[in-house]
Amino acid sequence: MITGRVYDIQPFSVHDGPGVRTTIFLKGCPLRCPWCHSPESQAFYKQLSWFSMRCLGTKVCNDKCLKACEKGAIEYGQTRVDGTALDLNPGADPAEYTLQLVHVKRDLCDNCGDCAKVCRAKALELTGTDYTVDELVRMMKKDKQFFDRTGGGVTVSGGEALSQPEFTLALLKALKDRGYHTALDTTGFAPWAVVESVLPYVDIFLLDLKHMDSATHEAVVKVPNGPILENARKIAAAGGKFQIRVPIIPGFNASEKNMRETAEFCVELGESVEVVQLLPYHNLGVAKYARIGDDKVLQAEPPTDEFMEHMKEICESYGLKTIIH
Repeated sequence: MITGRVYDIQPFSVHDGPGVRTTIFLKGCPLRCPWCHSPESQAFYKQLSWFSMRCLGTKVCNDKCLKACEKGAIEYGQTRVDGTALDLNPGADPAEYTLQLVHVKRDLCDNCGDCAKVCRAKALELTGTDYTVDELVRMMKKDKQFFDRTGGGVTVSGGEALSQPEFTLALLKALKDRGYHTALDTTGFAPWAVVESVLPYVDIFLLDLKHMDSATHEAVVKVPNGPILENARKIAAAGGKFQIRVPIIPGFNASEKNMRETAEFCVELGESVEVVQLLPYHNLGVAKYARIGDDKVLQAEPPTDEFMEHMKEICESYGLKTIIH
């Protein structure tokens, strides 16, 4: 049976397509966007995440995670005073409630997950779970009443879902066979044969357009935009529908020139574009990089509301329905 690797499943999602939806996030992506708010989505392999605020300390857990790791990748790390315990015991010696936290030695960790199995606080978690198509489809049944009432459905996202082409095709087909509205949230960076295979089973594509200059696109996110734009043209020619998503990233694409070029391309796609969504950069995902031991993270100030309104006005001047998310 075909299995796919999933890093998250989010029910009651209202920003990943029409209506109330459940979004299935698949692991693996060929792009390396430095502003990515889900860095755990990029690698296909399972990754150990460490949540420092959940750690109960080695004394409480009797060093279970250290003992479970045969590679010696878990060691004693920083300390933290348990503020909640101190609040409950006013006047107590802070040393009594100082927790000795653990630390993951990433050069030794092979992401086996043995430490996560014994971590009762879920401070250590293995990101990435393998599912069959049938398992995921069965999970969707409980939310179908919400889909039907709101015109929602299931969104397959990533990472880049098309990086798991056989599984994504099988999942979308199974969902359509059972009457679900389907959306595919995609970077568009995949061979046309892969995109073409899923076309009959996708009601709407949520397509990211990050930068219209291919050289800049490749320099920053490590892939050219040529295949993305060509796939978009072919999807439109085949009658596919789009919600175009444009992340507005300071220092990368947050310019009037790029916004106009993006809008011009959307006009080229014609009536296939139902809406353009402008997504202002936020730094809510920054903490996730530390959890997986990655220090390659963009640190930038989010664009102002005034700037986002200006980008929206530019897009609307081309006759495009535009919203800010």
